[in-house]
Amino acid sequence: MFWFIIIITALIVYLLLEYRLKKPDQLILFETKDKIGKRKSKFYPRHFSLVLPKTTHTSELEIEATAKGSLDVKVKINLVASLAEKNIDSLIKVGGWNKNAVSKAIKEFETVIESFVKEFTDKYEVEEISSEKIQNHISEKLEISKEKYGIEIISISVKSFEIVDSKIAEAIRQQESARILEQTELLSQKARITAAKAKLKADEEIALMENELELKKLELKKKELEKESQIADKKTEEELKRKKLNLEFEKEELELLKNNPELLLLSPQAAKLAEASQSLKNARTVVNLAPNEISQGVDLISLFQNFLESTFNKTDKKKDK
Repeated sequence: MFWFIIIITALIVYLLLEYRLKKPDQLILFETKDKIGKRKSKFYPRHFSLVLPKTTHTSELEIEATAKGSLDVKVKINLVASLAEKNIDSLIKVGGWNKNAVSKAIKEFETVIESFVKEFTDKYEVEEISSEKIQNHISEKLEISKEKYGIEIISISVKSFEIVDSKIAEAIRQQESARILEQTELLSQKARITAAKAKLKADEEIALMENELELKKLELKKKELEKESQIADKKTEEELKRKKLNLEFEKEELELLKNNPELLLLSPQAAKLAEASQSLKNARTVVNLAPNEISQGVDLISLFQNFLESTFNKTDKKKDK
């Protein structure tokens, strides 16, 4: 019984010393039949497992390279990386079977990035090199990090690009400053030209619209004048018709009086003449009755009586016939 208690106690101590609780930021690996596996249980034996952190690793690279003409340049790069779980075999090959495998693989990959930068700067003149171009060149070749090194690049950025020789760097800065100023001036002039063209186009459109407005006004005025002319023509036609009717009526009236002189007694003119003969007894007038009676003065009453007698005589003669 005593030995049983000792064995149980020793087993418990062994389990407490050997097994560890898996943390969320850890990847637990084990080797079986020349293959690498992942432990999924919450507890793992620490002497038979490899614990790798899943956390990100940040590093800053300062790379010294040369451009065409053997001009020394300095490039600073910020790198953030972590292990790639799908390429654990490549990670172990590069970093080895130890807890610092991720850091070692990242260090190895930093040398690759350095070679990428030097390869790029050797091909171009210093004026042609920029941080953006170096960034693009590195980004095109990042896929090899997962396949060959078992790490995943979360972010990589070129912090700065500098020329080691201060005089050349100052000359390049002045040249770049002049280029920027020239480009700014060109953009300013282009903006002025564009604004002038826009104003000219706007003026032309306004003038065209005003011209169209004037043409529309003239067209409306023309239509209004045509309408007024039509109304005036209509009024004239109506007036002519009315005058023509009056003339025809007067002609018929004259023809009737010519054929029937006795109707003159019923005319307003005869009544007025009789009234005048009564109110102006001593008045004398000259009446052109016939060519042989010109300048012959007679009494108004006698003239009117003679006129009536001649009218009745003509009427009687017509009746006799």
